[in-house]
Amino acid sequence: MKTFIVPIDFSDTSKNAALYALHIAAQINDGHIILYHAFDEIVAGVDGSPLYNDVEARKNIALWGLDNVKNSFNVPAGIEISCVAEEGTVVKNVHKFAVTHHADMIVMGITGSTKLDQVMIGSTTLNVITHATIPVMIIPPEATYKGLKNVVFTSDFKDVEKTTPFASLLKVLNLFKAKLHIINVDSEHYIELTEEYKKERVIIEENLIGYTPEFSFIRSYDFIEGINRYVDSRNIDALITVPKKHNFLSQLFKTSHTKKLAYHSHVPIIAIHA
Repeated sequence: MKTFIVPIDFSDTSKNAALYALHIAAQINDGHIILYHAFDEIVAGVDGSPLYNDVEARKNIALWGLDNVKNSFNVPAGIEISCVAEEGTVVKNVHKFAVTHHADMIVMGITGSTKLDQVMIGSTTLNVITHATIPVMIIPPEATYKGLKNVVFTSDFKDVEKTTPFASLLKVLNLFKAKLHIINVDSEHYIELTEEYKKERVIIEENLIGYTPEFSFIRSYDFIEGINRYVDSRNIDALITVPKKHNFLSQLFKTSHTKKLAYHSHVPIIAIHA
């Protein structure tokens, strides 16, 4: 049984991520979804005086809330949903919990209903991605599940043998059984691809036995815009990327109009690690 951990802070965004995870589990017809809430420890009042901190009571309140979220879903037969609440922070706790319970993926939202929610939840999501060693799927706030039939993996085609976590990529592909597209967005592509790019493409194909990816090389001066055009033109359901400094994930959170458009993309992003 595949296990999906969904951090819940009771925002509409996190509930939508849980619903999305439920649909994924139904698609693969095998799934255990764990709704996970982390509540911070109370250490002092506004005047610095200690507060009475009944951890068990706060845990029970959180579990009651998680149970309400669970009961709001129409759960298909064969799909299991559990509720877990722990003291601590999501960033510190959820990865350890996911590894301990042999989870296949963490599924979480990327923004909230207010500007403050967008900053806080976005920051939390990025921090979870940074600390996680298992795939993290980011669900945009307005995303509705339409199946996972076509996925894109973004690559810079530079030393792919060392920089591409093929084992992690294959685990995600084998989970969804989706058609794989591999794209490179660059401002310097012309009619002919270089021999270096062609060699890197062969290495990718050799490491993805059983899959016949569709390769696309896109010339664009705006990386995000090039990605978005491809996603829209090919009915792509999700993007797979490897978090690096200055790459796609980090660019999502810049504040230009183009980056805001990407931030509010309807296409989920799956971050994988080596």
